[in-house]
Amino acid sequence: MSSQKTSHVTTGLLLAVAGSIAFSGKAIIVKLAYRHGVDAVTLIMYRMLFALPLFVLMAWWAGRGKAPLTPRDWLGVLGLGFCGYYLSSFLDFWGLEYISASLERLILYLNPTLVLVLGWVLFKKRISQRQGVAMVISYSGVLLVFGHEVSLAGTHAAFGAFLVLLSAITYAAYLTYSGQLVQRLGALRLAGLATTVACFFCILQFVLLRPMASAQVPEQVLWLSLLNATVCTVLPVLLVMMAIERIGPGLTAQTGMIGPMSTLLMGVWLLDEPFNIWIIAGTALVLSGVFWVTRPVRRTT
Repeated sequence: MSSQKTSHVTTGLLLAVAGSIAFSGKAIIVKLAYRHGVDAVTLIMYRMLFALPLFVLMAWWAGRGKAPLTPRDWLGVLGLGFCGYYLSSFLDFWGLEYISASLERLILYLNPTLVLVLGWVLFKKRISQRQGVAMVISYSGVLLVFGHEVSLAGTHAAFGAFLVLLSAITYAAYLTYSGQLVQRLGALRLAGLATTVACFFCILQFVLLRPMASAQVPEQVLWLSLLNATVCTVLPVLLVMMAIERIGPGLTAQTGMIGPMSTLLMGVWLLDEPFNIWIIAGTALVLSGVFWVTRPVRRTT
């Protein structure tokens, strides 16, 4: 391998690692903001309000010189934005009121397995034996951590885990149905447009469900929301896209496995969350299963 190609791969790996760590910090920031008495509706409104200009800029930049969207394209963007970013994000924020950041990240990391399940249910796509075994390993890891957390927090943890699982399912639905639009519009343009739609839904939700007086939050919440919108929302999208350009989606996805570990360590460091054998074993099982699901099959000749 030439030094130039090695440097290209190294840069891609570093971008993928940075994107995964930045994105995994979202749960930590949300948990820190909840300590100031803010609720999920208000918190996600501020996150998306601060992110909106950046997503609009992303959509404009990626769409320069491209054909305008057809009415059918706009309908697809609207549906995907509602399901994949608004609903998924809100359910995730709501669930984080009840469960630890570590369990939340493990549930969300089941996403590749949920895409396989949706493909099987909706399109009759076959799940191989290897993939089936990998899914059993991953889900057993989540159940291990979930069982331990429920024993400590009770039914609230069960409700929170259910909300985050719904979040993962809605995002898996977004990935499942976004294939044609991604090919037509491009990943970055679609992400920018869909997240812009989600921003408007989050802001509208706040206007409809909360009095304007509830927008008055502690200054710390505003700074945390700004950090969440930039470093943990927009920046990871760009970093991961640049990583995919250099090393491809498969290696980028596998490098992203550092995400749950970084959430676990940041949760212990910043939130005083437990670090015990249950968490370690569950994380190892989830990462092992997802690795086998995302690993390409080697064909023999």
